[in-house]
Amino acid sequence: MSNLFSHAGLEQSAPRPLADRLRPTRLADVVGQEHLTGPDGALTRLLRSGSIGSLIFWGPPGTGKTTVARLLAGETNLVFVQMSAIFSGVADLKKAFEAARARRENGQGTLLFVDEIHRFNRAQLDAFLPVMEDGTITLVGATTENPSFALNAALLSRARVMTFHSLDEAAILALLARAEKEEGRPLPLDEEARLSLARMADGDGRAALTLAEEIWRTAGAGEVFSAAQLQEVVQRRAPIYDKAQDGHYNLISALHKTVRGSDPDAALYYFARMLDAGEDPLYLARRMVRMAVEDIGLADPQALLVANAAKDAYDFLGSPEGELALAQAIIYLATAPKSNAAYAAYKKARKVAKESGSPMPPKVILNAPTKFMQSEGYGAGYAYDHDEPDAFSGQDYWPEAIGRKTFYEPVERGFEREIRKRLSWWEKLRAERRGEG
Repeated sequence: MSNLFSHAGLEQSAPRPLADRLRPTRLADVVGQEHLTGPDGALTRLLRSGSIGSLIFWGPPGTGKTTVARLLAGETNLVFVQMSAIFSGVADLKKAFEAARARRENGQGTLLFVDEIHRFNRAQLDAFLPVMEDGTITLVGATTENPSFALNAALLSRARVMTFHSLDEAAILALLARAEKEEGRPLPLDEEARLSLARMADGDGRAALTLAEEIWRTAGAGEVFSAAQLQEVVQRRAPIYDKAQDGHYNLISALHKTVRGSDPDAALYYFARMLDAGEDPLYLARRMVRMAVEDIGLADPQALLVANAAKDAYDFLGSPEGELALAQAIIYLATAPKSNAAYAAYKKARKVAKESGSPMPPKVILNAPTKFMQSEGYGAGYAYDHDEPDAFSGQDYWPEAIGRKTFYEPVERGFEREIRKRLSWWEKLRAERRGEG
C-alpha cells in the first residue's frame, strides 16, 4: 500500500540491511545455485519454455529461495504476492486467492510465494489445490523441511521440488566481495580471518552479510582482525541444527554409518558436531548402545559393555568430563570387528514367529506338573543335558509344524569366528546323537 512517504521516495533512503541491498536483480546474479539458475539450470530451462508451473523450494536458510521467487515473478510477468505461513491463516489465503482471481479476469497472473509453507496444516495445504489446478495462482512455496515429510502428497503431485544447496566457501567469498563493492571499503580482516568468516556463515549467505555488517560496525580506524579476534568479535554463529528435524536425523545417520563403516575419525567429527549443536549426550549414548548390538554384535561382545559403561560414566560425571567417555566408546565401536549376524537372526526369528501362528512346542520339553499331563506324554523322554556326554543331548526342540530352522549364521570375523567353530561342533554332535538314537 502506498503512502505519502513512499510517494516522496523517502523509503529508498531509509536504512536497509546489507543483505537486502545486495539482493540480486537477475537470476544470473544468484550465487551458489548454479544447478538451478545457471545457463543450463533447471529454472533457467523452465523460463525458456515460457511456463514455470508451481514449485516448492527446499533448502537451508539464506540460500536465496525468496530472492529467486521474486526474480521468477519478474521474468514471467506475474504479480508477486508474498505471505508467511507463520503469520497467515485460512482467511488470509481466501483474500489472496480472491485477489488473484480478480487479476486473472483482467489478464494478469499471480505468483504467490509462501514462506515456511510446511507450517500450514493439512487442511490449509489442501486449500491451494483448486487454485493451482485452474491456474488462478502459480504457487512457489519455500521450506527448510524435507517436503516428503512436511507437505502432503496431493500438493507435491501438483508442484515440482527444487533443491537449494547451502552456499559453499567460494559462493560466500563472492558475496563478501560484492558487499565490499557495495560499501566501497574492504572488510577489516586478514586472509585467514576472511576464510574463517566464510566458514562461520555455515552456508547461509544472509548470515555472512549480517556478520560482515557487524565487523564493519565493530572495527576501529585502521584495525584489521585476525581469525582469533574475529571469533571474539562475532561470538561465533550457532550451527544450523534442529534437534527434532532434518539436521538431527541427518547427523545421527552420518554418525551411525561412519561407526558401521569403521571410520573413527569421521565418527568423532559427527559426534562433536552434534554435541556442539546442543544434542543431548545421553541420546548419543543410547544410540551407541544400539550400534554395539546392531552392527558389532557377537563379533566383539565387549562392545556392548563398553557402550553401556560410557553411558554410565557420562551419567556419573556429567558434562564436559563425561563426554570423553562417550568419545572413547565411539572410537572403540568404530574400530571393533563388525557383524550384524545376531541382528539379522533376530529379524528372521521374529518373521517366522509372526507368520507361523502358535504351534505347540514338542511335548518332550514341556513340564508335566499333573498326572493327566504325564499321561498325555508331557515331558516324556526328556534328556537332561547335564547328565549327557559333553552336556549335550542333541534332542530336537522345534515344533513339528515348523521344523528345524537356521537363523543365526555367524561371520568369520572377531569372536564370531570362535562361535562358528562351536556351532559346527554342536551340529556334528547333534548328528551323532540322532544317529545313535
